[in-house]
Amino acid sequence: MRFTAVKLLRSAVTMWLVITFVFVVLRISGDPTDILLPDDVAQEVREFYRVKWGLDQSLWQQYLAYWKALASGDFGISLRSGLPAWDMVMERAPKTLLLGACGLAMALFIGIPLGVIAAQYQGSALDRGVMSFAVFGFSMPNFFLGIILILVFSLHLRWLPSSGSGTLAHLVMPAFTLGTAFAAQIARFTRSAMIDVSSRAYMRTARSKGAGPLRRVVSHAFPNAVVPIITIIGLKVGELIGGAVVVETVFAWPGLGRLVTIAVANRDLALVQAILILIAATMILTNLIVDLMYGWLDPRVRDARSAGGRAAEARA
Repeated sequence: MRFTAVKLLRSAVTMWLVITFVFVVLRISGDPTDILLPDDVAQEVREFYRVKWGLDQSLWQQYLAYWKALASGDFGISLRSGLPAWDMVMERAPKTLLLGACGLAMALFIGIPLGVIAAQYQGSALDRGVMSFAVFGFSMPNFFLGIILILVFSLHLRWLPSSGSGTLAHLVMPAFTLGTAFAAQIARFTRSAMIDVSSRAYMRTARSKGAGPLRRVVSHAFPNAVVPIITIIGLKVGELIGGAVVVETVFAWPGLGRLVTIAVANRDLALVQAILILIAATMILTNLIVDLMYGWLDPRVRDARSAGGRAAEARA
C-alpha cells in the first residue's frame, strides 16, 4: 500500500510541475496578439483582445485563474478558432492513439521475437543480422524513413496512399515508420535480458532436468526477462508519442501531432496547454502502470521500497 501511495503522490507532483512549467514558458515567450492579429491593427483593438483573453493580468493572477478553471474542467478557448480547446483535442486524440497503439503493437510483434532469437543464437550470423537491423532501425530518422516509404510505395509502386486517414491502407506506412525505431530498441534490450537470465542457476537446473530449448525459453527464461523489458517499454512510450508528431506531419495524419504544430505556430495558448496536458498525463499514467507492474512482478522492488521507508522512519 505504501509503495502504491508513493507512486501516486509522485505522479501527481510530476503532473503539477508539467502544467506549471508549460504555463509559465508559454506566457513568458511572447504576446499571442503579435501572431494572431495583423501588424497594422490599432492599439485599441490589440488591448481589447489582451483584456478579453486575460493577458493584461499579472502572471500570478493568470496562473490562479487557470487552475481555478482547470478545477471545473475548463481547459480554455482556442484563441484562433474560438472553440473549446479540450473539444478540439478530443476530436484529434483518437487518431493519435490509434497510430501510437499500432506502432507499439508492431514494435512488440517485431522486436521481442527478434531479441529472443538473437539471444538463442548469440554470436552467430543470425545474431549479427538481427543486431544490424536493430542498429539500422534505431539510427534511421523517422522523417527520412517516412519519405523513403512514400517514394517507394506511393509514388513508384502506387500500393499505398501517401497521406490522410480513413482506411487501413492509410495506417500501414505511418505505423511502420513509428514502430521501426522502437522495435529496434526492444530487440536489443530483449536480447540483453535473455542472455542475462540464461546464465542463472534456474536455467542450469531446467537444462539438467531435460527441458528442451523451447520450454526453457517460454517457461523459464522469458518470464524472468520480461520485467526489465516492461520497464523499458514504459520509458519509451514517451518517445513514441514524441515521434508521432514527426510522423503525422510527414503523412498528413490528422492527429494531435499536426494540431500541436499548428497551435504552437499560432501561439494558441489554451490549445497548446490542453494538448501537452493530455500527452503528459498519458506518459505519467503509463509510467505509473509500469512501476506498479514492476513491483507486482518483482516483489523485491516493492519490499526494498517499504524497507527503505521504514528505515527512514526509524532514523527519524
